[in-house]
Amino acid sequence: MKTKRFPLAATVMGSLLLCACSGDDGATGDKGDNGLSSLVKVTALNVGDANCPAGGQRIETGLDANSNGLLDESEVDSAQTQFVCQPQTAGLTTELIGRHQTGVYGLSAAEIVEYHSASNRIFVVNAISGKVDIIDGSLLATSSAATEPLALNNLNKLAELDVAKDVGQTLLGSVNSVSISGNLLAAAIERGDAAGNKTQANGFVAFYQLTGTEAPQFISAVEVGALPDNVVFTHDGKAVLVANEGEPNSAYTLDPEGSIALIAITDGKPAATATIIGFSEFNQGGTRHSEITADIKINGPMASVAQDLEPEYIAISQDNLRAFVSLQENNAIAVIDIANATVAKILPLGLKDYGLEVNKIDASDKDDRVNLQSYTGVYGMYQPDTLASYRWNNTDFIVTANEGDSRDYAAFSEEARAADLVLDANHPQFAAAKDKTQLARLKVTTSMGDDDMDGDYDRIVSFGARSFSIWTADGQQVFDSGSDFERITAALLGNNFNNNNEENKGDSRSDDKGPEPEALALGQIGQRLYAFIGLERTSGFMIYDVTNPFDVHFIDYVVNRDYDADFTIDTETGEVKGDATLAGDLGPEGMKFVSADKSPNGKPLLIIGNEVSGSTSVYQLNVK
Repeated sequence: MKTKRFPLAATVMGSLLLCACSGDDGATGDKGDNGLSSLVKVTALNVGDANCPAGGQRIETGLDANSNGLLDESEVDSAQTQFVCQPQTAGLTTELIGRHQTGVYGLSAAEIVEYHSASNRIFVVNAISGKVDIIDGSLLATSSAATEPLALNNLNKLAELDVAKDVGQTLLGSVNSVSISGNLLAAAIERGDAAGNKTQANGFVAFYQLTGTEAPQFISAVEVGALPDNVVFTHDGKAVLVANEGEPNSAYTLDPEGSIALIAITDGKPAATATIIGFSEFNQGGTRHSEITADIKINGPMASVAQDLEPEYIAISQDNLRAFVSLQENNAIAVIDIANATVAKILPLGLKDYGLEVNKIDASDKDDRVNLQSYTGVYGMYQPDTLASYRWNNTDFIVTANEGDSRDYAAFSEEARAADLVLDANHPQFAAAKDKTQLARLKVTTSMGDDDMDGDYDRIVSFGARSFSIWTADGQQVFDSGSDFERITAALLGNNFNNNNEENKGDSRSDDKGPEPEALALGQIGQRLYAFIGLERTSGFMIYDVTNPFDVHFIDYVVNRDYDADFTIDTETGEVKGDATLAGDLGPEGMKFVSADKSPNGKPLLIIGNEVSGSTSVYQLNVK
């Protein structure tokens, strides 16, 4: 199953219909101009479908009218099938034109990616080596669409940055993030302590000067907080901000405070020290403790608020005045006043209601089918990983990939199955929570849900929201993709939806966080702004037109993975059983959009680091 774009499970979805309402020429194939036609073999076309507004196209999803399950071939017709009408803005197609394979599986050999336009170099965080790989992107100037995308390996590694050696400190660990502004590169590296704690000491940000195709020149290293997990430049290049996650050790005997580091850049040179923006004011007894509402999850054993808050990722507002920081485990976003180096506010994100039809999920990996259902009394924390920011009508908006994460350590874990909870006898899912084909196996938190504090759970609260969202800078949600990711992948992949990224085992993540959206990038192409959202578990990425945050449209789902490949990857040891060489790209972790004016071939590009397959892939984005 090695088709040019997408290894479709044809036996399951062979009858998926695409009905175009906007002058399609009727040709069939696997590389159309609009939305799903670029992925799915079109078997029927109807021009001028009366059910679709003028200027749009009707996409039959292959799910029944209630989005519950896949239809048999004999059942797929306009009366029984759910459909979506997609506007004519969907003229964006993708081509895989570049790929680098490390041959290292399951050990995070390709994570965060960056691009330096002056040298056509791609910088990739290689966590297992503890270094940053430098990949030659000059070949992209003449590359065409891959004919064998699963086997593609046309980009060469030129060199690597040995950040630990350059920083020159003891007990340094992995590089976690890399960012470039002009010809200045910043890389964040974690550090352990003499007691054997691997990431609990203060880390560093190393700075390098980039000059054409010459080797990067180390400038200096600046000490920041514990476990620097994300580093980003302001748009004007005048400052670097670092999310210091401050995770506890496994015994929970040492829990560093989470913080934001701000490093000034003057005339292209980094300051010698960082300003640390902490959260101690929000501790119990602190001047701002009242701002920590019940919707901000604080649940580490004996942890202060400052210890419990764990900054994950940073996005900078277009005017460089504010930074938006995801506090993933806490289900919140911190807003940073950059000029004054202070925390302006902490925004609780609330819960996603899985009792709503638009938010249906498949909550079981033991039901042997696609089974999207709404469950009253069941919720998901948004818990975004990657986030981004853009302006529309002179207003800032925040885009989040709602991955979800739990605290699961040797000395403390909040994880449980829904079946483990003592539910209030009146809970609407009292029976379903005992059924492994419904809710019993859903991973949930024990730290929320007992609303009346009487010892039983009034709400079932799970990790992540299986979606991406758009929020105002004050934390008001203006868009959420609802159940889109599961509906779309189920329609295209059949029972391979909600797959894990370590093996092809079919529906194996429905009980956890589903497709697990993690990577995210925004890209302006012409007059349209697109969001690219990577699905860490199922793999591949979604494309949405988010130009207007109040009028968002699904565009495409693109995945380079063979779901028939027989392999198992051990992410602890890197051992591979079977053959993973043609499994494709597994586990998108980081993304970088490259605009046409910065691209080596004059076309916009999307670069993706895939941590489980250890591969870096480059897609050309074409506007039709």
